[in-house]
Amino acid sequence: MKTSELQRTETSPAARQRAVRVGRSLCPTVLCAALLVASAACTTTSRQVADMQPVTRNSSPSSMSELRIAEAALDAGNVELATSLFDKVVQADPKSVPGLTGLGNTLYAVGDFTRARVYYQRASSLEPNAAAPLIGIARVAIHQRRFDDAISTYHGVLARTPDDPMALAGLGAALDMKGDHAGAQAVLRQALKANPGDPLLSVNLGLSLVLGGDAREGANVLLDVTRFPGAPPQARQDLALAYGLLGNAEAAAEILAKDLPKASVQDNLRFYEIQRARMAQPGGSAGANGAATSAPTMEAASLR
Repeated sequence: MKTSELQRTETSPAARQRAVRVGRSLCPTVLCAALLVASAACTTTSRQVADMQPVTRNSSPSSMSELRIAEAALDAGNVELATSLFDKVVQADPKSVPGLTGLGNTLYAVGDFTRARVYYQRASSLEPNAAAPLIGIARVAIHQRRFDDAISTYHGVLARTPDDPMALAGLGAALDMKGDHAGAQAVLRQALKANPGDPLLSVNLGLSLVLGGDAREGANVLLDVTRFPGAPPQARQDLALAYGLLGNAEAAAEILAKDLPKASVQDNLRFYEIQRARMAQPGGSAGANGAATSAPTMEAASLR
């Protein structure tokens, strides 16, 4: 596979808009939120993995500058520019771990998870102890619903860096998606002791509580995050979900309207109604597996 092929990958305006939705986690449905917090989870998915990329000792000043610009472009949703710059870095140094990881991130942003995994694995083979490629591999595994693989990979990262907040957030998300909400919450609560106030971990914990059936406590956790001006968008979306499952449609609609068009707000309110009805049945819950098939905007906003 030639890296220049990435220049032709999902670079239309519509594709870039999808990438922004993936990176900023604006989808308020249960599965989307759970997937995106993994990158994990994420407050953005692309930026967080990019921030952890190691810079090799033989990187030239120009390559380091290009890497920083590429990471900023990807964080801003400009996948085409990011791809071009990461590709330039890799063309100059085919063994550039940050460059290969960055190309994986651009493919991840547009939903090409299979090819993203190829670049993450190539980077990981060059630097087996580098966390960023491994976290990318785990994020792809979550999107492909290979939860055990993701959990194993996150444990491998944590064996070397036990308090890594991204790996802990991703592990919590993977456990949630597998249905182990109690396990996820234990991981996230312990992670917050080591990383107090971390918004990503708090958002994941709030969502985990909602998915586990305790929407009221989840709402309280998410309220603590959303009261800050710089709160990540997914914190608001998860709070809207919590309110929706509690039956407070008016509060949920008000929150959703800050990030979504009116039609999407109504779609999500109907989704919340479906989930409340499901939870009212014997043995019902808002768990990710049960909600995934009913999410009205999940495929468009999260998986493509």
